[in-house]
Amino acid sequence: MPAVIVDCAIYRDGRRTDGPADFSDALDEARATGDAFLWIGLHEPTEKEFDLVRDEFGLHPLAVEDALSAHQRPKLEVYDDSLFAVIKPVVYEPEGDTVTADELMVFIGDSFVVTVRHGEGAPLAAVRRRLEADREVLKHGPTAVLYAVSDAVVDHYIDVAAELQVDLEELETQVFAPTGVGNSKNTAAQIYTFKRQVLEFRRATGPLAAPMSRLAGAGVPFVHEHSQPFFRDVADHLTRANEQVEGLDRLLSDILSAHLAQTGVRQNDDMRKISAWAAMAAVPTMVAGIYGMNFDHMPELHWVWTYPAVIALMGCAVFGLYRQFKRRGWL
Repeated sequence: MPAVIVDCAIYRDGRRTDGPADFSDALDEARATGDAFLWIGLHEPTEKEFDLVRDEFGLHPLAVEDALSAHQRPKLEVYDDSLFAVIKPVVYEPEGDTVTADELMVFIGDSFVVTVRHGEGAPLAAVRRRLEADREVLKHGPTAVLYAVSDAVVDHYIDVAAELQVDLEELETQVFAPTGVGNSKNTAAQIYTFKRQVLEFRRATGPLAAPMSRLAGAGVPFVHEHSQPFFRDVADHLTRANEQVEGLDRLLSDILSAHLAQTGVRQNDDMRKISAWAAMAAVPTMVAGIYGMNFDHMPELHWVWTYPAVIALMGCAVFGLYRQFKRRGWL
């Protein structure tokens, strides 16, 4: 368990206090005073390691199963003895321009908060320090932890959306470049890969809107009655992030359509050029084919000026076709 427990502390009146090293004794102490709560943070516990936490805190088996499987959509569920929330932090990797979604589970109950983190993204140490520095918020008890975690994750959504917007602008420049870069064969693959990253991002932000709206309202068990304005602020930021993600998705669809249209136009131009050159080559080929037939009785065969006249005829025909195609933009 020590390797799994990232941090464990008792908070009383907005301050972190020293307590028993064993979290079972610490929970009893927090419940005994009535004005404190225990916050224990876990990182990727196994089922065996989580059994003791489940038994001590009385967590619902279904919520425990979800916390261990780590393949959940963002949601908020209310059980008899606890409130269970799933949040998906996202991590943006500039080196590969990729978005990775991790998972964070929060249990809130009688005088306790249990956070279970899967993945290396969005560590809660900074959230804990920032919350410990704000006593007025921390006085709200376990609800303050849920608010601080949600606020940190959603604010990072906006930062990631801004990074993706920069990448999208670079991709736009590449697609609509007049020559060279915009004609890359890998452009369609890059757009599709980018769209997959946005989809991964959207899976984290979209489903979280309903839980945040529910927390922003009244009547949610285990949530402080005066916490609604805080969660409304988080919900507003989440709405902004969702709008940015939807905008990125729409722009990517438009860019992909524009790229495919450009590709079609370039192919049509190439086909017209090929057809024009084939037509110009067909005329001298036809004339040469006629005069290349081995017949004795053909007109003009014995004329002195037949050869230069035929060459001049082919040259004039090709030049005339060239002028026509050039005037119509085929060449």
